[in-house]
Amino acid sequence: MVESVRVLPRAQQGAQPQRLLTTLLGDYWFHRAEHLPSGALVRLLEEFGITAPSARAAVRRVAERGLLATSRHGRATAYGLPPHGQEVIVGHMRRLFAFGARAPEWDGKWTVVAFSVPEGDRDARRALRDGLRRLQFGTLFDAVWFSPHNRSDAVLALADSLGLASVTVLRGEELSRGLIEDVVPGSFELDVLDAGYRGFLTAYLPCWQAMAVSTVSPAQALRLRTEIVTDWRVFPTLDPNLPAELLPSDWPRAAARALVVDVYNSLGARAELRFREIVAQFDPGLAALADHHLFAESAIG
Repeated sequence: MVESVRVLPRAQQGAQPQRLLTTLLGDYWFHRAEHLPSGALVRLLEEFGITAPSARAAVRRVAERGLLATSRHGRATAYGLPPHGQEVIVGHMRRLFAFGARAPEWDGKWTVVAFSVPEGDRDARRALRDGLRRLQFGTLFDAVWFSPHNRSDAVLALADSLGLASVTVLRGEELSRGLIEDVVPGSFELDVLDAGYRGFLTAYLPCWQAMAVSTVSPAQALRLRTEIVTDWRVFPTLDPNLPAELLPSDWPRAAARALVVDVYNSLGARAELRFREIVAQFDPGLAALADHHLFAESAIG
C-alpha cells in the first residue's frame, strides 16, 4: 500500500475490503456471468494485506447487499455478479472514470434551496441536509443552500420523499458580488478538496515517476492499479464538480485524474495477468476469461 497522510479520509475501514472487491470485479470480471470460487475472491483480497477472515466477511457483505449471487457445487461456494449487481458495479465504474474529464458548462445561474423544518423533526432535517450534500449543494446559511447545478427537480423529489412541504427552490443569477470570491470556497470546502487532491498526488506520483513499467511485476501492477482507483473513488462523492469559473486557477483535480488514468491504462495487462494467476489456482478455465479495459472505454461503456 502506498503510504501517505490522507487529508480526505477513506470510508470506514470495515468497508475497505468491500470496495476493493467491487473494484476488482469491475476491472477484471466486467460483464461476466460465470461465478468465481469463494477461495479465489479471498485470495485476491489477501494480495492487499487483508486477512482471510476479513476477506470472507467482505465477500459475504457484498453478497448481502445484492451485488453478488451465490452458487454451490458440492461443498464449494462460488460467487458471481447477478444482473442487478452487474448494473450497479458497471454503472458506478463508468461514472467513476468519467468524473473530472471536463468541468460542467455553466449558465451563470444558481439553484437556491430554502427550508424550514420544525425543531422536533430533526431526523427529517438531517436527511434533507444529507440529501442536499449528495446533490452537490453548499451552505449559504443554515437553512439556505445553493448550487450552480440545476437540480430543482431532484430537490423537490427529495423533499416529497421526506414529507416536507416547507422547501422552496429558486433559480436565479448571482445577486451578491462577493458570492464567488467570499462564499463559494468555504461553502463547498474547496480547501479540504484541494488538500485531498494534492495528498493523492503526493501519495502516488513520486512512486509512479520512479517506476519503469517494464519492470513492474504482475503482483505490483494489480496492487497499485487497484489501490489508486479505490482511492480515487472518494473524490466523486465529495467534489461538487463546480464549473471552471468557480474554481481556483491551479485546481489540482486534472493532474490527479491524469495520474490515475496513466497508471490504470499502463498497468492493465500486467494486473490482468496477476488476476488470472490467482484465479487459475482454483479454476484455470475461469482464469482464461478475465480481461481488463482502458479508462476511456470504461467511461463510455
